[in-house]
Amino acid sequence: MAYRTDDVFSFSAFDPSKFTEGFREFAEKGAAQSRDAYAKMKTAAEEAAKTVESTVQTAQAGSVELGLKAIDALRTNADQSLSHMEALLGVRSVSELIELQTSFFRRQAETTVEQAKAMQDITRKIAEDVTKPGKEAAEKAMASFKVS
Repeated sequence: MAYRTDDVFSFSAFDPSKFTEGFREFAEKGAAQSRDAYAKMKTAAEEAAKTVESTVQTAQAGSVELGLKAIDALRTNADQSLSHMEALLGVRSVSELIELQTSFFRRQAETTVEQAKAMQDITRKIAEDVTKPGKEAAEKAMASFKVS
């Protein structure tokens, strides 16, 4: 049996035009995928910047609200203390002093609990408002990168 060496080492089966065409298709597909990925990343970055800006504004507004609530609490406490001091100046007996002090401490305790609850509610609302845009943006960004 004779082997034909000219067929084994022949490059006649290799068509350079098909190789070039296949390489061109591969390169074009890669370039299109790169452009698509870049567009998605650019959009995600722009949305992230908007989210950060919105988050900072929300946090700033929340801190102002919290600060105003704290000032209101301080004003209320100062008013109650001054009213109590004025009432103490008019005390005529030890029993009246004890009753006045007991009433003041009870009112202060109730006020402090109410103020703490109000501050806690505001703080929770601020935390939710600040984290919500970031969470939504992250979910949206992750969804845009999922393979369809």
